Parts: sequence; structure tokens; C-alpha cells
Amino acid sequence: MTADEPCEVVITAPDPEWLKVFSRQLVEDRLCASAHNFTPVQSIYRWRGKIYERIEGRVSLHTRRDRVPDIVARAKNEHPYEVPGVSARPINDGNPDYLAWVAQETAPGQSTELTDPEE
Repeated sequence: MTADEPCEVVITAPDPEWLKVFSRQLVEDRLCASAHNFTPVQSIYRWRGKIYERIEGRVSLHTRRDRVPDIVARAKNEHPYEVPGVSARPINDGNPDYLAWVAQETAPGQSTELTDPEE
């Protein structure tokens, strides 16, 4: 992936409401163009030798590859888990107009004014 290529970042968290507020802040700060929150998500994982089954929230963020380090840093600083689950994957294809919008909304130096794409 190159720095300006679109990608999807997935984050999970134990509190879906916290994740919604967190993802809104990422949109407001132009670290991602959109956030799609899913809840509940049934997570099963091993942590320090014990297996956990928990209901969590999950968000899918659409952004640029060069925004991922900032998203990871923000999650590591603010997330309730000691090791937040944050992963990124490339978006290889899609609606060119949508992908251009993602690039525009997350480009460095853009203002933080929020607008509705339906307008």
C-alpha cells in the first residue's frame, strides 16, 4: 500500500458507546472519512493464558494508509484495553467517486468543518 491509498481500519472495544464516541472524534479530526459501527460483536480471544468470550463493539473506518499510524497512536492512548485490537487492510477496488471522497476527507490540511454528503 502507498501512503494515500484507501484502507479499512477495524477496531474493537469492550464498550460500544465508547467506541461510537471515539470513532466520531476520528471523523471530526479527519483521521477517517467514515465510521461504521457494529454491535454487538461476540469476541473470543486468549489474553494472558485465559480464554475470554465477550460482547464488544466493532468499527470499520475508511481512511488513507498514511492516517493509520495516527489512528493506532490515538487508540493506544485512549482505548480501555491495554492492547487495543486495531488492524488495517487495503481497499483494492470500489466506487471511484466514494474512494475519491475518502481521499478528499482525510487529506492533510483539510478544514474540520463537518458536512453531510447527502446535501
